[in-house]
Amino acid sequence: MGYEIERKFLVSGEYQSHAFHHYEMKQGYLSLSGISVIRVRVMGEKGYITVKGAVGEGSITRREWEYEIPLQDAEEMLLLCEESLIEKTRYLIRAGKHIFEVDEFRGENEGLLIAEVELESEEEPFERPDWLGPEVTGNVRYYNSYLSIHPFREWREQLS
Repeated sequence: MGYEIERKFLVSGEYQSHAFHHYEMKQGYLSLSGISVIRVRVMGEKGYITVKGAVGEGSITRREWEYEIPLQDAEEMLLLCEESLIEKTRYLIRAGKHIFEVDEFRGENEGLLIAEVELESEEEPFERPDWLGPEVTGNVRYYNSYLSIHPFREWREQLS
């Protein structure tokens, strides 16, 4: 069984010049329930299918299984997705011993920038880059699955 321990942050500064790699992504959800999500994703020239469990109350750990699948299969599965697709550019940035993934959203989620860092434990310390903004870990509005149903353009004005 796989686990994901992840913290999410808004981005509030210039980050692109710190990136050592970036690539385009497209993802959609084959199933969205309160217990789990099934996501299909195309990252660059590779396809993946992922099953994620719900985050436990007061926790940032969730069950996760991800498998590479043929690119053509992933592209065909995206056509079956229940809601709108998430399109973004992902930037990889080293900070200390961790790699932050900064997602620059496009389409219906244009203007949203989210940084994620995966940890080995919920208490693991990590270096905070100066472009890292407020933490949004646990805020469902910033989950990609939520954004596929309620795009950022629908609620961004509420942040002002």
